[in-house]
Amino acid sequence: QVKLVESGGGLVQAGGSLRLSCAASERSFSTYVMGWFRQAPGKEREFVAAITRSGDTTYHAEYEKGRFTISRDNAKNMVYLQMNTLKPEDTAVYYCVATDRITMGWDKVPDYEYWGQGTQVTVSS
Repeated sequence: QVKLVESGGGLVQAGGSLRLSCAASERSFSTYVMGWFRQAPGKEREFVAAITRSGDTTYHAEYEKGRFTISRDNAKNMVYLQMNTLKPEDTAVYYCVATDRITMGWDKVPDYEYWGQGTQVTVSS
């Protein structure tokens, strides 16, 4: 069982930046694919970004390419999401996710069996 705890959310003005962090409890952290999803009020959860076990490859949703960066530190059991040039439409609860295998696709909710409790990101216009 992997426990994931997000931090770093908050209120920011449009154009600003936030860095989300996710701490994982699992000692074999480096064996898990990690990612971020988000959910805005009244909308379904959507993929944000994912990173491979070694961190050498990342996957990003089209809407945030060039603005968001996912990274991980396997020595610290941490994954990060640096978000720049934030827009009001980025307002959502952001979830850290983990899986030991990808079968349907990097952006598919069912592939990720471990989810954090979420952290709220609010971008004001």
